[in-house]
Amino acid sequence: MKLTVVGGGSTYTPELVDGFARLRDTLPVQELVLVDPAADRLELVGGLARRIFARQGHGGRVVTTSDLDAGVDGADAVLLQLRVGGQAARQQDETWPLECGCVGQETTGAGGLAKALRTVPVVLDIAERVRRTNPDAWIIDFTNPVGIVTRALLKAGHKAVGLCNVAIGLQRKFAALLAVAPADVHLDHVGLNHLTWETGVRVGGPEGEDVLPGLLGEHGDTIAADLRLPRELLDRLRVVPSYYLRYYYAHDEVVRELRTKPSRAAEVAAMERELLRMYGDPALDEKPELLAGRGGAYYSEAAVDLAAALLRGAGSPYQVVNAYNRGTLPFLPDDAVIEVQAAVGAQGGPVPLPVAAVDPLYAGLMASVTAYEDLALDAALRGGRERVFRALLAHPLIGQYEHADALTDQLIAHNREHLAWA
Repeated sequence: MKLTVVGGGSTYTPELVDGFARLRDTLPVQELVLVDPAADRLELVGGLARRIFARQGHGGRVVTTSDLDAGVDGADAVLLQLRVGGQAARQQDETWPLECGCVGQETTGAGGLAKALRTVPVVLDIAERVRRTNPDAWIIDFTNPVGIVTRALLKAGHKAVGLCNVAIGLQRKFAALLAVAPADVHLDHVGLNHLTWETGVRVGGPEGEDVLPGLLGEHGDTIAADLRLPRELLDRLRVVPSYYLRYYYAHDEVVRELRTKPSRAAEVAAMERELLRMYGDPALDEKPELLAGRGGAYYSEAAVDLAAALLRGAGSPYQVVNAYNRGTLPFLPDDAVIEVQAAVGAQGGPVPLPVAAVDPLYAGLMASVTAYEDLALDAALRGGRERVFRALLAHPLIGQYEHADALTDQLIAHNREHLAWA
Protein backbone atom coordinates (compact mmCIF):
# COMPACT_ATOMS: atom_id res chain seq x y z
CA MET A 1 0.00 0.00 0.00
CA LYS A 2 1.31 3.42 -0.98
CA LEU A 3 0.12 6.58 0.76
CA THR A 4 1.15 10.08 -0.26
CA VAL A 5 0.97 13.17 1.94
CA VAL A 6 0.91 16.44 0.03
CA GLY A 7 2.21 19.07 2.40
CA GLY A 8 4.49 16.44 3.90
CA GLY A 9 6.93 19.08 5.11
CA SER A 10 4.34 20.36 7.60
CA THR A 11 5.24 20.24 11.27
CA TYR A 12 1.97 18.26 11.64
CA THR A 13 3.44 15.33 9.74
CA PRO A 14 5.21 13.53 12.63
CA GLU A 15 1.80 13.26 14.34
CA LEU A 16 0.50 11.49 11.24
CA VAL A 17 3.61 9.31 10.93
CA ASP A 18 3.32 8.29 14.57
CA GLY A 19 -0.20 7.03 13.87
CA PHE A 20 0.91 5.08 10.80
CA ALA A 21 3.67 3.48 12.87
CA ARG A 22 1.53 2.57 15.89
CA LEU A 23 -1.51 1.41 13.93
CA ARG A 24 0.25 -0.53 11.19
CA ASP A 25 -1.96 -3.59 11.73
CA THR A 26 -5.01 -1.46 10.87
CA LEU A 27 -3.30 0.26 7.93
CA PRO A 28 -0.25 -1.63 6.63
CA VAL A 29 1.63 1.05 4.68
CA GLN A 30 4.53 -0.25 2.63
CA GLU A 31 5.49 3.14 1.19
CA LEU A 32 4.82 6.57 2.67
CA VAL A 33 5.66 9.47 0.35
CA LEU A 34 5.98 12.99 1.72
CA VAL A 35 5.62 15.67 -0.97
CA ASP A 36 6.49 19.31 -0.36
CA PRO A 37 8.12 22.11 -2.39
CA ALA A 38 10.05 23.30 0.70
CA ALA A 39 13.03 20.94 0.43
CA ASP A 40 14.72 22.11 3.65
CA ARG A 41 11.64 21.45 5.82
CA LEU A 42 10.91 18.24 3.95
CA GLU A 43 14.26 16.67 4.75
CA LEU A 44 13.96 17.53 8.46
CA VAL A 45 10.47 16.06 8.68
CA GLY A 46 11.37 13.08 6.49
CA GLY A 47 14.38 12.23 8.63
CA LEU A 48 12.27 12.21 11.78
CA ALA A 49 9.59 10.15 10.01
CA ARG A 50 12.14 7.46 9.16
CA ARG A 51 13.41 7.39 12.74
CA ILE A 52 9.84 7.09 14.09
CA PHE A 53 9.20 4.12 11.78
CA ALA A 54 12.48 2.52 12.87
CA ARG A 55 11.79 3.04 16.58
CA GLN A 56 8.33 1.45 16.22
CA GLY A 57 9.73 -1.46 14.19
CA HIS A 58 7.75 -0.47 11.10
CA GLY A 59 9.14 -2.01 7.92
CA GLY A 60 7.65 0.59 5.56
CA ARG A 61 9.72 2.95 3.43
CA VAL A 62 9.55 6.73 3.81
CA VAL A 63 10.24 8.68 0.62
CA THR A 64 10.55 12.46 0.32
CA THR A 65 10.18 14.38 -2.91
CA SER A 66 9.33 17.80 -4.31
CA ASP A 67 8.02 16.19 -7.50
CA LEU A 68 4.26 16.02 -7.07
CA ASP A 69 3.61 13.81 -10.10
CA ALA A 70 6.19 11.25 -8.98
CA GLY A 71 4.90 11.39 -5.42
CA VAL A 72 1.28 10.65 -6.25
CA ASP A 73 2.00 8.11 -9.01
CA GLY A 74 0.50 4.77 -8.00
CA ALA A 75 -0.75 6.03 -4.61
CA ASP A 76 -3.73 4.24 -3.11
CA ALA A 77 -4.67 7.37 -1.17
CA VAL A 78 -3.46 10.96 -1.16
CA LEU A 79 -3.76 13.04 1.99
CA LEU A 80 -3.87 16.82 1.56
CA GLN A 81 -2.59 19.00 4.39
CA LEU A 82 -1.17 22.02 2.58
CA ARG A 83 -1.21 25.71 3.50
CA VAL A 84 -0.98 28.02 0.48
CA GLY A 85 0.95 31.11 1.53
CA GLY A 86 2.24 29.53 4.74
CA GLN A 87 2.01 31.08 8.18
CA ALA A 88 2.60 34.54 6.70
CA ALA A 89 -0.74 34.35 4.88
CA ARG A 90 -2.40 33.01 8.02
CA GLN A 91 -1.05 35.97 9.98
CA GLN A 92 -2.81 38.27 7.52
CA ASP A 93 -6.05 36.27 7.63
CA GLU A 94 -6.15 36.69 11.40
CA THR A 95 -5.42 40.42 11.51
CA TRP A 96 -6.90 42.57 8.70
CA PRO A 97 -10.56 41.54 9.34
CA LEU A 98 -10.22 43.01 12.84
CA GLU A 99 -9.95 46.49 11.30
CA CYS A 100 -13.66 46.21 10.41
CA GLY A 101 -14.60 44.78 13.79
CA CYS A 102 -14.97 41.28 12.34
CA VAL A 103 -13.35 38.15 13.69
CA GLY A 104 -9.92 37.33 12.29
CA GLN A 105 -9.66 33.56 11.90
CA GLU A 106 -8.10 31.24 9.35
CA THR A 107 -11.14 29.07 8.58
CA THR A 108 -14.21 31.26 9.03
CA GLY A 109 -15.24 34.81 8.26
CA ALA A 110 -13.20 36.94 5.87
CA GLY A 111 -9.94 35.17 6.72
CA GLY A 112 -11.51 31.82 5.98
CA LEU A 113 -12.70 33.08 2.60
CA ALA A 114 -9.20 34.33 1.79
CA LYS A 115 -7.81 30.89 2.58
CA ALA A 116 -10.44 29.24 0.40
CA LEU A 117 -9.64 31.51 -2.55
CA ARG A 118 -5.93 30.72 -2.26
CA THR A 119 -6.43 27.01 -1.70
CA VAL A 120 -9.19 25.69 -3.97
CA PRO A 121 -7.37 26.22 -7.32
CA VAL A 122 -4.19 24.61 -5.96
CA VAL A 123 -6.04 21.60 -4.56
CA LEU A 124 -7.99 21.07 -7.79
CA ASP A 125 -4.74 21.10 -9.77
CA ILE A 126 -3.27 18.48 -7.42
CA ALA A 127 -6.40 16.36 -7.70
CA GLU A 128 -6.32 16.44 -11.51
CA ARG A 129 -2.72 15.25 -11.46
CA VAL A 130 -3.68 12.43 -9.08
CA ARG A 131 -6.52 11.44 -11.40
CA ARG A 132 -4.15 11.30 -14.39
CA THR A 133 -1.78 8.88 -12.65
CA ASN A 134 -4.26 6.86 -10.57
CA PRO A 135 -7.98 7.59 -11.03
CA ASP A 136 -8.89 5.06 -8.35
CA ALA A 137 -6.97 6.80 -5.57
CA TRP A 138 -8.92 8.30 -2.70
CA ILE A 139 -8.21 11.92 -1.80
CA ILE A 140 -8.52 12.62 1.93
CA ASP A 141 -8.67 16.34 2.58
CA PHE A 142 -7.48 17.78 5.87
CA THR A 143 -6.77 21.17 4.28
CA ASN A 144 -8.91 24.02 5.61
CA PRO A 145 -11.52 25.22 5.01
CA VAL A 146 -12.34 21.53 4.75
CA GLY A 147 -16.01 21.93 3.80
CA ILE A 148 -15.37 24.26 0.87
CA VAL A 149 -12.29 22.37 -0.35
CA THR A 150 -14.08 19.01 -0.17
CA ARG A 151 -17.06 20.45 -2.02
CA ALA A 152 -14.73 21.69 -4.78
CA LEU A 153 -13.19 18.22 -5.09
CA LEU A 154 -16.53 16.42 -5.19
CA LYS A 155 -18.00 18.91 -7.67
CA ALA A 156 -15.05 18.18 -9.97
CA GLY A 157 -15.82 14.45 -9.78
CA HIS A 158 -12.93 13.32 -7.58
CA LYS A 159 -13.05 10.42 -5.11
CA ALA A 160 -12.73 12.67 -2.11
CA VAL A 161 -13.72 12.87 1.52
CA GLY A 162 -13.04 15.60 4.06
CA LEU A 163 -11.62 14.98 7.52
CA CYS A 164 -11.48 17.12 10.67
CA ASN A 165 -10.20 16.30 14.13
CA VAL A 166 -12.89 18.15 16.12
CA ALA A 167 -15.17 15.12 16.46
CA ILE A 168 -12.47 12.66 17.45
CA GLY A 169 -11.15 15.16 19.99
CA LEU A 170 -14.58 15.44 21.61
CA GLN A 171 -15.02 11.67 21.49
CA ARG A 172 -11.76 11.24 23.42
CA LYS A 173 -12.71 13.91 25.98
CA PHE A 174 -16.15 12.43 26.57
CA ALA A 175 -14.74 8.92 26.87
CA ALA A 176 -12.36 10.10 29.59
CA LEU A 177 -15.17 11.83 31.47
CA LEU A 178 -17.37 8.73 31.20
CA ALA A 179 -14.50 6.34 32.01
CA VAL A 180 -15.17 4.21 28.94
CA ALA A 181 -13.09 3.27 25.89
CA PRO A 182 -13.17 5.87 23.09
CA ALA A 183 -14.40 3.23 20.63
CA ASP A 184 -17.52 2.84 22.81
CA VAL A 185 -18.50 6.50 22.40
CA HIS A 186 -20.68 7.35 19.38
CA LEU A 187 -21.45 11.01 18.74
CA ASP A 188 -24.66 12.33 17.23
CA HIS A 189 -22.53 14.86 15.38
CA VAL A 190 -24.32 17.21 12.99
CA GLY A 191 -23.46 20.33 11.02
CA LEU A 192 -20.91 21.67 8.61
CA ASN A 193 -17.15 21.64 9.01
CA HIS A 194 -16.24 23.93 11.93
CA LEU A 195 -19.96 24.50 12.55
CA THR A 196 -21.12 21.41 14.42
CA TRP A 197 -23.11 20.35 17.43
CA GLU A 198 -23.12 17.13 19.47
CA THR A 199 -26.83 16.50 19.92
CA GLY A 200 -26.30 13.12 21.57
CA VAL A 201 -23.51 11.05 23.10
CA ARG A 202 -24.21 7.33 22.92
CA VAL A 203 -22.36 4.50 24.60
CA GLY A 204 -22.09 1.33 22.55
CA GLY A 205 -22.90 2.60 19.06
CA PRO A 206 -25.60 4.48 17.12
CA GLU A 207 -28.40 2.67 18.95
CA GLY A 208 -26.82 3.02 22.40
CA GLU A 209 -28.16 5.00 25.34
CA ASP A 210 -27.86 8.77 25.00
CA VAL A 211 -25.89 9.90 28.04
CA LEU A 212 -25.50 13.54 26.98
CA PRO A 213 -27.97 14.95 29.57
CA GLY A 214 -26.09 13.25 32.40
CA LEU A 215 -22.74 14.21 30.92
CA LEU A 216 -23.73 17.88 30.86
CA GLY A 217 -25.24 17.66 34.32
CA GLU A 218 -22.13 16.14 35.90
CA HIS A 219 -19.34 17.62 33.76
CA GLY A 220 -20.91 20.75 32.28
CA ASP A 221 -18.40 23.07 33.96
CA THR A 222 -15.45 21.17 32.49
CA ILE A 223 -16.96 21.02 29.00
CA ALA A 224 -17.91 24.72 29.08
CA ALA A 225 -14.41 25.69 30.18
CA ASP A 226 -12.90 23.73 27.28
CA LEU A 227 -15.21 25.54 24.85
CA ARG A 228 -14.72 28.91 26.57
CA LEU A 229 -18.48 29.35 26.69
CA PRO A 230 -20.70 29.88 29.76
CA ARG A 231 -22.04 26.79 31.48
CA GLU A 232 -25.46 28.44 31.47
CA LEU A 233 -25.45 28.52 27.67
CA LEU A 234 -24.78 24.77 27.44
CA ASP A 235 -27.61 24.12 29.87
CA ARG A 236 -29.96 26.19 27.73
CA LEU A 237 -28.86 24.64 24.42
CA ARG A 238 -28.76 21.09 25.84
CA VAL A 239 -26.11 20.21 23.22
CA VAL A 240 -22.33 20.57 22.98
CA PRO A 241 -21.32 22.99 20.23
CA SER A 242 -17.93 22.88 18.56
CA TYR A 243 -15.48 25.41 19.99
CA TYR A 244 -15.71 27.18 16.62
CA LEU A 245 -19.26 28.19 17.56
CA ARG A 246 -17.71 30.68 19.97
CA TYR A 247 -16.95 32.86 16.95
CA TYR A 248 -20.73 33.08 16.40
CA TYR A 249 -22.12 32.95 19.94
CA ALA A 250 -19.55 35.38 21.41
CA HIS A 251 -18.29 37.22 18.32
CA ASP A 252 -17.74 40.67 19.81
CA GLU A 253 -16.05 39.22 22.89
CA VAL A 254 -13.69 37.24 20.65
CA VAL A 255 -12.87 40.32 18.56
CA ARG A 256 -11.97 42.27 21.71
CA GLU A 257 -9.67 39.42 22.79
CA LEU A 258 -8.00 39.13 19.40
CA ARG A 259 -7.24 42.84 19.33
CA THR A 260 -5.31 42.65 22.59
CA LYS A 261 -3.09 39.59 22.20
CA PRO A 262 -0.66 38.07 19.70
CA SER A 263 -2.29 36.20 16.84
CA ARG A 264 -2.49 32.43 16.85
CA ALA A 265 -0.46 32.54 13.63
CA ALA A 266 2.41 34.25 15.44
CA GLU A 267 2.29 31.65 18.20
CA VAL A 268 2.27 28.79 15.70
CA ALA A 269 5.10 30.28 13.66
CA ALA A 270 7.30 30.46 16.76
CA MET A 271 6.33 26.91 17.68
CA GLU A 272 7.12 25.68 14.18
CA ARG A 273 10.61 27.17 14.30
CA GLU A 274 11.31 25.29 17.52
CA LEU A 275 9.77 22.07 16.21
CA LEU A 276 11.89 22.17 13.06
CA ARG A 277 14.97 22.70 15.19
CA MET A 278 14.01 19.64 17.23
CA TYR A 279 13.26 17.58 14.10
CA GLY A 280 16.83 18.16 12.98
CA ASP A 281 18.20 16.33 16.04
CA PRO A 282 19.30 12.88 14.82
CA ALA A 283 18.65 11.46 18.29
CA LEU A 284 14.94 12.36 18.19
CA ASP A 285 12.92 9.32 17.14
CA GLU A 286 9.42 10.10 18.43
CA LYS A 287 7.01 13.00 18.12
CA PRO A 288 7.95 15.66 20.71
CA GLU A 289 5.51 16.79 23.39
CA LEU A 290 5.61 20.32 21.96
CA LEU A 291 3.75 19.06 18.89
CA ALA A 292 0.59 18.69 20.98
CA GLY A 293 0.39 22.49 21.17
CA ARG A 294 0.54 22.81 17.38
CA GLY A 295 -3.04 21.59 16.97
CA GLY A 296 -4.45 18.60 15.11
CA ALA A 297 -4.77 16.33 18.14
CA TYR A 298 -5.78 12.77 17.19
CA TYR A 299 -5.50 13.67 13.50
CA SER A 300 -3.33 10.62 12.93
CA GLU A 301 -5.82 8.20 14.45
CA ALA A 302 -8.70 9.71 12.50
CA ALA A 303 -6.69 9.57 9.26
CA VAL A 304 -5.62 5.95 9.79
CA ASP A 305 -9.19 4.91 10.63
CA LEU A 306 -10.59 6.62 7.54
CA ALA A 307 -7.91 5.37 5.14
CA ALA A 308 -8.23 1.83 6.48
CA ALA A 309 -12.00 1.86 5.98
CA LEU A 310 -11.77 3.30 2.46
CA LEU A 311 -8.95 1.05 1.27
CA ARG A 312 -9.46 -2.19 3.21
CA GLY A 313 -12.93 -2.14 4.72
CA ALA A 314 -11.18 -2.12 8.09
CA GLY A 315 -11.18 0.46 10.88
CA SER A 316 -14.27 1.79 12.63
CA PRO A 317 -17.57 1.12 10.85
CA TYR A 318 -18.86 4.64 11.65
CA GLN A 319 -16.78 7.78 11.31
CA VAL A 320 -17.39 11.53 11.25
CA VAL A 321 -16.50 12.82 7.79
CA ASN A 322 -17.29 15.61 5.35
CA ALA A 323 -19.37 14.30 2.44
CA TYR A 324 -22.25 15.23 0.15
CA ASN A 325 -25.54 15.80 1.95
CA ARG A 326 -27.72 13.83 -0.51
CA GLY A 327 -30.89 14.36 1.50
CA THR A 328 -29.42 13.63 4.95
CA LEU A 329 -30.33 17.14 6.12
CA PRO A 330 -33.50 17.98 4.12
CA PHE A 331 -33.18 21.73 4.68
CA LEU A 332 -29.84 21.81 2.77
CA PRO A 333 -29.13 21.17 -0.93
CA ASP A 334 -28.10 17.66 -1.90
CA ASP A 335 -24.67 18.91 -3.02
CA ALA A 336 -23.93 20.71 0.23
CA VAL A 337 -21.00 19.17 2.10
CA ILE A 338 -22.01 18.27 5.64
CA GLU A 339 -20.07 16.87 8.59
CA VAL A 340 -21.88 13.92 10.14
CA GLN A 341 -21.46 10.31 11.16
CA ALA A 342 -21.18 8.05 8.14
CA ALA A 343 -20.83 4.38 7.40
CA VAL A 344 -17.47 4.10 5.64
CA GLY A 345 -16.48 1.11 3.56
CA ALA A 346 -14.23 0.07 0.71
CA GLN A 347 -17.03 -0.20 -1.84
CA GLY A 348 -19.03 3.02 -1.91
CA GLY A 349 -17.03 5.31 0.34
CA PRO A 350 -18.81 7.29 3.07
CA VAL A 351 -22.61 7.07 3.37
CA PRO A 352 -24.07 9.51 5.94
CA LEU A 353 -26.22 7.95 8.64
CA PRO A 354 -29.78 9.20 9.11
CA VAL A 355 -30.00 12.30 11.31
CA ALA A 356 -32.88 13.12 13.63
CA ALA A 357 -34.81 16.34 13.11
CA VAL A 358 -32.49 19.31 13.69
CA ASP A 359 -33.51 22.20 15.93
CA PRO A 360 -34.18 25.35 13.83
CA LEU A 361 -31.68 27.16 16.06
CA TYR A 362 -28.91 25.14 14.44
CA ALA A 363 -30.55 24.41 11.07
CA GLY A 364 -30.91 28.11 10.31
CA LEU A 365 -27.24 28.83 10.89
CA MET A 366 -26.24 25.77 8.86
CA ALA A 367 -28.39 26.94 5.95
CA SER A 368 -26.91 30.43 6.11
CA VAL A 369 -23.31 29.20 6.16
CA THR A 370 -24.07 26.70 3.39
CA ALA A 371 -25.23 29.60 1.20
CA TYR A 372 -22.01 31.46 2.00
CA GLU A 373 -19.94 28.37 1.13
CA ASP A 374 -21.74 28.11 -2.21
CA LEU A 375 -20.83 31.72 -3.01
CA ALA A 376 -17.30 31.24 -1.66
CA LEU A 377 -16.72 28.28 -3.95
CA ASP A 378 -18.05 30.26 -6.91
CA ALA A 379 -15.57 33.05 -6.10
CA ALA A 380 -12.72 30.54 -5.74
CA LEU A 381 -13.51 28.90 -9.10
CA ARG A 382 -14.33 31.98 -11.19
CA GLY A 383 -12.77 34.92 -9.35
CA GLY A 384 -13.87 38.53 -9.51
CA ARG A 385 -14.36 41.27 -6.97
CA GLU A 386 -18.15 41.11 -7.07
CA ARG A 387 -18.17 37.37 -6.28
CA VAL A 388 -15.88 37.96 -3.30
CA PHE A 389 -18.16 40.76 -2.10
CA ARG A 390 -21.28 38.56 -2.41
CA ALA A 391 -19.67 35.78 -0.38
CA LEU A 392 -18.62 38.19 2.38
CA LEU A 393 -22.02 39.86 2.44
CA ALA A 394 -23.66 36.45 2.85
CA HIS A 395 -21.45 35.36 5.75
CA PRO A 396 -23.31 35.53 9.11
CA LEU A 397 -20.22 36.98 10.80
CA ILE A 398 -20.08 39.94 8.37
CA GLY A 399 -23.43 40.69 6.71
CA GLN A 400 -23.13 44.51 6.50
CA TYR A 401 -22.42 45.95 3.08
CA GLU A 402 -19.91 48.54 4.29
CA HIS A 403 -17.89 45.85 6.05
CA ALA A 404 -18.20 43.49 3.08
CA ASP A 405 -16.98 46.21 0.68
CA ALA A 406 -13.99 47.15 2.84
CA LEU A 407 -13.08 43.53 3.53
CA THR A 408 -13.24 42.70 -0.19
CA ASP A 409 -10.60 45.34 -0.93
CA GLN A 410 -8.46 44.15 1.98
CA LEU A 411 -8.72 40.51 0.96
CA ILE A 412 -7.67 41.20 -2.61
CA ALA A 413 -4.83 43.51 -1.57
CA HIS A 414 -3.38 40.96 0.88
CA ASN A 415 -3.76 37.97 -1.46
CA ARG A 416 -3.08 39.38 -4.91
CA GLU A 417 -0.06 37.13 -5.51
CA HIS A 418 -2.22 34.04 -4.96
CA LEU A 419 -5.22 35.15 -7.06
CA ALA A 420 -4.75 34.60 -10.78
CA TRP A 421 -7.63 36.94 -11.63
CA ALA A 422 -6.63 39.85 -9.37
